[in-house]
Amino acid sequence: MILYNLTINIDKTVEREWLNWMRAEHVPAIMATGLPLSHKILHLLTEVDNGGATYTFQFSFRIKLDFYRFQKYHGDDLMEKIQERFGTQYVTFQSLLEEV
Repeated sequence: MILYNLTINIDKTVEREWLNWMRAEHVPAIMATGLPLSHKILHLLTEVDNGGATYTFQFSFRIKLDFYRFQKYHGDDLMEKIQERFGTQYVTFQSLLEEV
């Protein structure tokens, strides 16, 4: 099992709007690609006070090839939508993990 983890620290002034948008628009768009098997949304509870709130979005893929297909055909467009909507109000990093 492959886990794609998208971590985002969002400015607290837009946190609720952003989280609602992520739940209603972004996550369904990712799942609609048919490549992830499941997803989770988690809020980080142990963070420093930097004016933001940190969330992780975890998407499970059957195999690495499914994730690479997702990245190749959908990844850039989906990340651009976050950028268009929330600009400089967030920072993000991505990681790919394999269950052992």
